Amino acid sequence: MKPNKQHYSDIQLDTYLPKDKYTGTLIGRAWVPESNDFPIAGPTPIWLHDSCVYDLSSLAATCSELLNLGITKEQLLAGQFKKLGSVESLFANSLQRPLDKDYLHLLSPFDLQAIKACGVTFVSSMLERVIEEKAEGNADIAKDIRQKIYDTIGSTIGNLIPGSKEALELKEILIKENMWSQYLEVGIGPYAEVFTKSQPLSTVGLGADVGLHPISSWNNPEPEVVLAINNQGHIVGSTLGNDVNLRDVEGRSALLLGKAKDNNASCSIGPIIRLFDQSYSLDDVRSSLVTLNVKGPEDEYELDATNDMKKISRDVEDLVSQTISDCHQYPDGLALFTGTLFTPTQDRGETGKGFTHKAGDIVSISTNYIGTLQNTVHYSNQIAPWEFGINTLMKNLAQRNLI
Repeated sequence: MKPNKQHYSDIQLDTYLPKDKYTGTLIGRAWVPESNDFPIAGPTPIWLHDSCVYDLSSLAATCSELLNLGITKEQLLAGQFKKLGSVESLFANSLQRPLDKDYLHLLSPFDLQAIKACGVTFVSSMLERVIEEKAEGNADIAKDIRQKIYDTIGSTIGNLIPGSKEALELKEILIKENMWSQYLEVGIGPYAEVFTKSQPLSTVGLGADVGLHPISSWNNPEPEVVLAINNQGHIVGSTLGNDVNLRDVEGRSALLLGKAKDNNASCSIGPIIRLFDQSYSLDDVRSSLVTLNVKGPEDEYELDATNDMKKISRDVEDLVSQTISDCHQYPDGLALFTGTLFTPTQDRGETGKGFTHKAGDIVSISTNYIGTLQNTVHYSNQIAPWEFGINTLMKNLAQRNLI
């Protein structure tokens, strides 16, 4: 295996790791290049512990299988696993551009799992979806509609419980004001919006480019907590994700959701999954503060925002129960985006036009418990195409005698 390509001092490793570093159970997925120890290159589940990266393929060939096994840190500590290198070199290689596949680097921590997402789980997010629909993707019209909605309902919407009597009363008010939208059904009604964000194996990880469809001129990142759920419907950990969104495309019609959401490299997840243990629980997920930073190198633009999970309208366990149940199974498990509070209304450039991405933007999404997921924005048709699918993975695992 080749040594690290990028000098370690070029990155601040603590930025990308949890604040308590290796206290938690940190698993992920990495590309392992060809070497004497690994005659065939390929992806493998990994464990980050005491500054070292360990190969978990002897336990499970995929991260999907690993999560379904319900592995614990005690079991990992009792095992004997091959060392792949240092955590520092893993992260440095992952952030190096152009990426060299001859070096150990991070991938998205999900492989065979379904990639699902819940939308309109925060009230302010719901209002922005209503605005997008009413404005039909026009940022100028959106500004006027936004003000009319807040003039109408003020702050009465703050603590609404979806499906409650109060929520239904608010829905009637908005209908009378000619502000009814299908987003109200999932925002304040009994059923959550759950959609397919991306395909198994198509998500990208730390350092990778994230893609915008070139037809869009109004778009934004969506910083979210992503739940790791096994095939029994148990939430076993969490990570971070960027549900890249095309506001103008989805705003024209909800039926364009697929085109707005599922494009080449339009979904990033990582850098690692933190499993639940004595140091990290579902209550820590519920109280997470997700921070977003966007830097535009060309126009020196910078945006900072937060996504406070305490303000979510639907509990995360409710979102999971509406996704995987007796009515809907996921034998390989799933990743579930939980929605975002982030609504980018501040102007970038011309007054009233709001925020939109520019190619080259650097997007960083962080929490204390997970670390930082960082990606660079480009157009989906200019990013390397997704080619490593399920057939390729199965052939690769067979060649490595892992299945």
